[in-house]
Amino acid sequence: MRKTGKLDYLELSAAGGSMDSVKAFYASVFGWSFTDYGPTYAAFDEGLEGGFQADKADAPAKPLPVLYSENLEETFEAVEAAGARIVLPIFSFPGGRRFHFADPAGNELAVWGE
Repeated sequence: MRKTGKLDYLELSAAGGSMDSVKAFYASVFGWSFTDYGPTYAAFDEGLEGGFQADKADAPAKPLPVLYSENLEETFEAVEAAGARIVLPIFSFPGGRRFHFADPAGNELAVWGE
């Protein structure tokens, strides 16, 4: 349900790669589907929660989308096999483990699991 003040949408850049390579990456690794709105925009609907990091050493310079995985090692292997650049290998943090990667357009994302 949409409500005033609730995060409603996350828009990522695809300018660092081709739209086809970005869509193919997320479809193959995470099973995302897309709705195309012309040649330069594709929408996805995959859910959203959020949080803030106040530790200056750990705070991202830009917003950091974080995806969930039921099997972190398997997802790590799929991300690597799909050609993403690993920014941070799997590490532990309070609440679980995660890794960071750069997608074909250069966006940094993280994947976490328990």
